[in-house]
Amino acid sequence: MSQNAAIRMAPLSSRPLASRAMGEDANHALFMPRNADAYRQGMQRCIELVQRKLTETGQPFSGILPSEMQRRFEGLDLNHRLDDLDAVLAEVERLYLDDAVYFHHPRYVAHLNCPITLASILAEAIATPINTAVETWDQSAGGTFIEQALIDWTVRRIGLGDDADGVFTSGGTQSNLMALLIARDHRCAALDGHQGNREHGLPADAARLRIFASEASHVSLQKAAALLGLGHRAVVPIPCDDRYRMDTGALARTLAESRQAGTIPMAVVATAGTTDFGSIDPLADIAALCRRHGVWLHVDAAYGGGLLTSPRHRHWLAGIEQADSVSVDYHKSFFQPVSCSAFMVAERQRLGYVTHHADYLNPAGRHDDAPPDLVDKSLQTTRRLDALKLWMTLRLLGPDALGELFDRVIALTREAYHLLRTAPDIEVVTAPQLTTLVFRYRPRGHDLDDASLDALNTHIRQALSRHGEAVVAATRVRGRRYLKFTLLNPETGIDDLATVVERLQAHGADFLTRDDAASPRRHDLAAAFS
Repeated sequence: MSQNAAIRMAPLSSRPLASRAMGEDANHALFMPRNADAYRQGMQRCIELVQRKLTETGQPFSGILPSEMQRRFEGLDLNHRLDDLDAVLAEVERLYLDDAVYFHHPRYVAHLNCPITLASILAEAIATPINTAVETWDQSAGGTFIEQALIDWTVRRIGLGDDADGVFTSGGTQSNLMALLIARDHRCAALDGHQGNREHGLPADAARLRIFASEASHVSLQKAAALLGLGHRAVVPIPCDDRYRMDTGALARTLAESRQAGTIPMAVVATAGTTDFGSIDPLADIAALCRRHGVWLHVDAAYGGGLLTSPRHRHWLAGIEQADSVSVDYHKSFFQPVSCSAFMVAERQRLGYVTHHADYLNPAGRHDDAPPDLVDKSLQTTRRLDALKLWMTLRLLGPDALGELFDRVIALTREAYHLLRTAPDIEVVTAPQLTTLVFRYRPRGHDLDDASLDALNTHIRQALSRHGEAVVAATRVRGRRYLKFTLLNPETGIDDLATVVERLQAHGADFLTRDDAASPRRHDLAAAFS
């Protein structure tokens, strides 16, 4: 009998575990030296549980619906504890793991979620129990320098220069918020008579500030504009070319028209890897326009930042070194667990726009030789040591190995494009640049209007998920519903994708021949995927 089979067959209570001790009283509840045995045995049980789910799970999703999941939580009383760790793990398995969406599965092709390196998991196993808070040196010590070293490494990979600096963030949304906050305050500081947003709030002229980004840019820009008191209308969409890259001619015209109209260009956001199409805006051309107009350039490389380690495609980021600020999500194309991201600026003093002092934490007036406190350059106060994940990955694998993984997925995407282009009844929007493909099922011989095609492709996505065969994403192109492959798994093969295409074609054909479109189950599915 294999070890995995033995783990599956053994009852929860048959193996030695200090699970009852963990729940008997508060003295045994904490991570303390006296509880070392319970910690070790508990960790082993968790490892065995995850290992079993990893080997047993044959599909990316169970197909459960929200209404079905909700019923499992009815009647749960969190005011009463369970008997022991065995009972807790059994509940976690039933309520979470049995129906988790497994990103490591080769037929998970929906969102920008990646399988993660083993090194990063080991880092989590170290960082979580130690529970370092990296905001100040006196809470972090070596953790402070681990994060700073990784910021310096990323800055060098980008080419921002010796004066650049940055900080880890929760993700691209926070990084983009920081970029636009700094760009806003930097621009407002240059307005006649304004004495600074921090003390005096936004000047009246802030209503004229404008942010320019492609029509395919990330929604976090609108969110940031709203949070910064500028409103969604401050974000000016720039048309894209047929590859969904920013049209630099349109940007040049819009910048000129903005000044003529009396508005104030605050920032241009170029995207290195749009969420839907993986498009990389022409960074060098955009940088030249920003220099000409004196406008802050932020590059959102949350997705495409993995090219910084690519042996084959690093040149696709040419021009990123001219940015004033850059976002990178290591938890996308660097294969790190969520969350693991960073924000960098070309001139470190610009981070002063987010610095606030507290006497108990980072008092003002410290000497230049005072220990470094990362809170000085972060929107967050308490932060965990997310940097350790990337640190251990780089030390065990090296950057070239990470880049090879991303390059492998890029190559797979080219194969998948050919597969979709030659598959019957599949309409592909555009050729890929990174690792996403947008397409829809459009059967020949059926005179379907746009609304019917939308319903058909919505059903296909629902059916794939409900049967647990694959998890694909959906988006809209010119207002119509399309499906999307987002590939970030180096272990996915073209045969896996061929299976997904075959099944989606089958579900599409089935939808056209069945007459139960109004069934209650289909309504439940529609609610889950709307």
